[in-house]
Amino acid sequence: MPASNLLFVFSGSVACFRSCDVVSQLVQQGHRVRVVATTSALRFVGAPTLEALTGSPVLSDMFQPGSALEHINLTRWADAVVVCPATAHTINRFAAGFGDDFAGALFLAHDRRKPWLMAPAMNPAMWSHPATQAAVEKLRGWGVEFLPVGTGRTACGEVGAGRLLDPAAIVRCVNAAVARPARRLRVLVTSGGTAEPVDGVRVLTNTSTGATGALLAGHLADEGHEVVLLRARSAVPATLPVREETFGTFAELDAALARLLGQESFDAALHAAAVGDFGVDAVFVDGVARKSASEKLDSAGEVTVRLRRRPKLVDTLRARSRNRGLTVVAFKLTTGADAAAARAAVAPLFARAGADFVVHNDLARRAAATGAFPADIYRPDGAVAVHCPTRTALAAELAHLLASAASPESLSTP
Repeated sequence: MPASNLLFVFSGSVACFRSCDVVSQLVQQGHRVRVVATTSALRFVGAPTLEALTGSPVLSDMFQPGSALEHINLTRWADAVVVCPATAHTINRFAAGFGDDFAGALFLAHDRRKPWLMAPAMNPAMWSHPATQAAVEKLRGWGVEFLPVGTGRTACGEVGAGRLLDPAAIVRCVNAAVARPARRLRVLVTSGGTAEPVDGVRVLTNTSTGATGALLAGHLADEGHEVVLLRARSAVPATLPVREETFGTFAELDAALARLLGQESFDAALHAAAVGDFGVDAVFVDGVARKSASEKLDSAGEVTVRLRRRPKLVDTLRARSRNRGLTVVAFKLTTGADAAAARAAVAPLFARAGADFVVHNDLARRAAATGAFPADIYRPDGAVAVHCPTRTALAAELAHLLASAASPESLSTP
């Protein structure tokens, strides 16, 4: 990855010592790092430490000689700004637009076309306070990217959400923010299984964890692409902070796809969600149809569930898309299929859904011991474009194929 200019803002938290680790790792990777520290931050970590880590003087006082315009010069120099750790006080000051200290002036003078990342660190009650959450939402609306908060025991001894994200994860997020792909793509990824209610507490679902979709979303974000992960509520989140929306039922997923594809322009859609083929049409107890689906079934009675077939959502993706050049990647799972059966299974997705690529997995090839799940990526001519022994390899190959398929000369005009 090319070296970048990174401006780090330290605010007053005991987590400053972990932020030093982040700076150290980024400098070792070749990035050029400058540090601005609030007065409170310097109570937790000394300026000599930060200067030793970066090789540059630490800036704190806007009025120190030679610093009168540094709040502007630094934001023009930086490829990205990272507030780490970001305290509740700092988050709320930014949201209020205060510019009477170095950090606040930097925020107001920031070139908003460049990434501004914040890594929160605070007591769980401070993180969940309405003032902090309202400030977070306001800043997100201004384009600020918030890294996830960790959950666990905080420095004060309380347990909950508010810990600074692990330094290695922060480094990965920063690298993703400054990644410079030849063309930045907007990608929609779906993951996880739908759940259809049978009664007030039971659902008809599948065993999908959403792990493949989460890894794909994280890898694409890692390469600098803009990703929206539309996942089941029970599915695992992305491995990098990306924009996420959740669904439960088929109807919720259907509505979310219609809204996202209809309102926003995506270059590609990776439909890895395990959408149930059947929904609950009616439930009978001792031969009598139930009138309310929200009540719990009486287990003493004989229950019969009548199912109805659901339409294939993958067939609707391109028709719903604002971008007529949408690259569609479909997924097909089989059990014990040989090469001929696999080709026969993926063929309808090209004919019916107009998929550009189909990812095929077979349950019989999944390694229970290691979790490795080999996949083949098929082209419309029925040939295997590439074999991927792991999910990680699949993510890398799909990223390459998407970049090629979504090149400007291959796109249709929306």
